[in-house]
Amino acid sequence: MSLYDLVKFLHVLTVVFMAAPLYNLVVVNERARFGKAHLQVDLYFENLIRGNAIRCYIFQLTALVTGVLLTGLQGPWTLLFTNRVLLAKLLLLLVLTGLLSVVHFSLQPRIDGLLAQAEGDAIPQAIAAQIGPLRLKRKRLAATCLFLVITTVLLGVQVFSRFAAWLTFVLVVLAALFAWRVYRSRIPYGWM
Repeated sequence: MSLYDLVKFLHVLTVVFMAAPLYNLVVVNERARFGKAHLQVDLYFENLIRGNAIRCYIFQLTALVTGVLLTGLQGPWTLLFTNRVLLAKLLLLLVLTGLLSVVHFSLQPRIDGLLAQAEGDAIPQAIAAQIGPLRLKRKRLAATCLFLVITTVLLGVQVFSRFAAWLTFVLVVLAALFAWRVYRSRIPYGWM
C-alpha cells in the first residue's frame, strides 16, 4: 500500500464519518414523535446533537488535510484551484464548516440557554415557543448540510474521471430529494 492509497483511504473514511447531518435529522425526527416530552428527553436529544459538532469539525479538518495531501501526492498543489471539481469540493467543505459554525456558535447556545431556564418536568410553553423556530432553522441547516455532503461525495468520485453532465445533474437532484425526504420523515427503512 502506497502513501497515496493510505491517505485516500483516510480521506474516504473521513467523509463517511461526516454523516452527522443525516443522523441529526433522524434524531430530530424521532424526537418529534414524543410530542410534548419530559424535559429530560429534550435534554438527552439536545446532548446527542450538540456532541456531533466537535466531531464534525475534526472530520472536516481531516477531510481538508487529507484532500490537500492527496492533491499534492497526485500532482501540483495548484490543482486545488485549477481543477474545477477539486475547487468545488474545497468550497463545499468551507460552506459546510460555515453552516456547522452557525449551528454550533449561534443556534445551539441559544437553544441550550432556553432549556436551562426550564424547571420541572416539562418545558414551559413560553420557552418552547422560542425554542421551536431555532430547532426548525437547525433542522433546515442539517438538511442543507446533508445535501452538500452527498454532493461533495459525488464530486469526489469525479475528481479524475468525470460523469456525463446529465448524470451528474440527475445524481445531484436525487441527492436533493433524499435530503428533503430525510428532512420530512424518519426514514425508518433507510433508502426506502
